[in-house]
Amino acid sequence: MEFEWVDDMVKSQYEKEQAQAHLFTFFSVLMLFLAALGIFGLVVHATEQRVKEIGVRKVLGASAGSIVQLFSLDYIKLVVIALMIASPIAWYGMNLWLSGFAYKISLQWWMFVGAGLLAAILALSTVGVRVLWTARINPVNSLRSE
Repeated sequence: MEFEWVDDMVKSQYEKEQAQAHLFTFFSVLMLFLAALGIFGLVVHATEQRVKEIGVRKVLGASAGSIVQLFSLDYIKLVVIALMIASPIAWYGMNLWLSGFAYKISLQWWMFVGAGLLAAILALSTVGVRVLWTARINPVNSLRSE
């Protein structure tokens, strides 16, 4: 006769899921970092192409906040489109994965909204930092090259 603790039995049943959760967390953080780098690259490219436009807007009295708002609107649209495409796919995949568990949660709408808000905050912070840096450049320097 062998004795086992119930805690040990339950722990051994979910060791695979714990390892999978650690890998999922690591790759999620890596994905967010790479997404931020991608957005940063897009913003750098867009601001370099539109540096004269930013200079003209500054000369005409635009604030740095209005310039950030101008650039942010484009990226928020992209985040909303990506969320609309990814949410049904993620919902379907998560339902398939969760159906294999005895005790499972149901997916709620706020989980997807939270992911979208996280993506929007990430995009806005990345866009805001770079555009503010570009907007603070003296407009005379950006317009002098013509």
